[in-house]
Amino acid sequence: MNITIFGAGSQGDIQPCIRLGKGLQAAGFDILLAAPQNFASLVGECGVRFHPVRGDVQQIMAGESGQQFMEGGGNFFQSIRAMRKMLGPIIFQMTEDVLAACQPADALITLAVFAPFGKTVAEICGIPLLLVEPTPVLPTRDFPAPGWFVQKDFGGMLNGFSGLAMLRIIWEWYRPFVNEFRERFGLKALNNSAFYRILTATPLLGAYSSAVIPRPHDWPANVHITGYWFDNASAWKPPLALEKFLSSGEAPVYIGFGSMAGHDPEHLTQIALAALVNTGKRGVLATGWGGLKLQEMPQNVFVLDSAPHGWLFPRMAAIVHHGGAGTTAEGLRAGVPTVIVPFTVDQPFWGRRVEALGVGARPIQAKGLSVARLTEAIQRVTSDASMQHKAKALGERIRAEDGTSNAVKVIQSYLGEGK
Repeated sequence: MNITIFGAGSQGDIQPCIRLGKGLQAAGFDILLAAPQNFASLVGECGVRFHPVRGDVQQIMAGESGQQFMEGGGNFFQSIRAMRKMLGPIIFQMTEDVLAACQPADALITLAVFAPFGKTVAEICGIPLLLVEPTPVLPTRDFPAPGWFVQKDFGGMLNGFSGLAMLRIIWEWYRPFVNEFRERFGLKALNNSAFYRILTATPLLGAYSSAVIPRPHDWPANVHITGYWFDNASAWKPPLALEKFLSSGEAPVYIGFGSMAGHDPEHLTQIALAALVNTGKRGVLATGWGGLKLQEMPQNVFVLDSAPHGWLFPRMAAIVHHGGAGTTAEGLRAGVPTVIVPFTVDQPFWGRRVEALGVGARPIQAKGLSVARLTEAIQRVTSDASMQHKAKALGERIRAEDGTSNAVKVIQSYLGEGK
């Protein structure tokens, strides 16, 4: 059976698609992963067939429109304008490329945030659709919607309202493009409730742990929380310089903000270095594709372009990051305390979740990040024995799960065996 998987966004969005693809291949399915061209080497290294999709979302997010979107805060009208401005030049090309990738497919799997596009392509091809989500998209009364401007548990009805409102906002990002594409193929336009209906009627796999997000009581039966989807990074060979640094002293603090460095990465670097000096901690500073700018570094700080988080994080005393779903998952799996500095979208949700679980400090909003606040957070997570114990216990529970295998079994229950 041929399955096309579509993913777009940051590396944290693509990696779950790759891991699921590898798991499905091992189960006998023929997998084609459609993703932006800039991920070709990453996908190829993992042994999954690749279909290029036009449109480099990372480059767009690093541009002016991307910065406007990230800085929108609670201004949802600004987020809609910025997202449409970003998507306009590429969205039809991307959808056409996904449609081409589905021509030989028997099923399509896509990220839930792209559900209206996935539904459209699946209808055109006459194939079933399945959805995956690294962060919950479906509304619930149990917690406020990731991406909602206030990450506070309002309880019941108001939490549910935030979820429905976020779906409407995401739908407005896409609405004109989705319906114009549907019109090209003679399909009926989708209305404002279509996004919700698709999410509640389509198999939906949550790529996160029930130890982190217990299954909400009001989610329908089509939603399956499988556990996180991880790679085995134990075979990765680190550079000798990194090995030497790690073995030369106490476990360092990891600091990296991935694609979220914003307009002033030099400022973030200065804050990170000053906080390490104030706490007397060694550090690993990750630059990333949008990340921190290099300066003249002290001897107790190692600058790292990239390394598998699954290998690196267990060797850290604490982890400071932006709160992306994938980075948060790896930090929790490592079993060490976390400091999340959220910038936008679902990152504040993960920051509050880590705090609520007792495995990390209160999140520090990126706009309010200061040397004093980061110093205080690092001091707390590296000295709080109770927090360290809770982080270790949660890590053990997460590592005992096999989320990828669970996901494959769910997909097989809908589509049958691979061969």
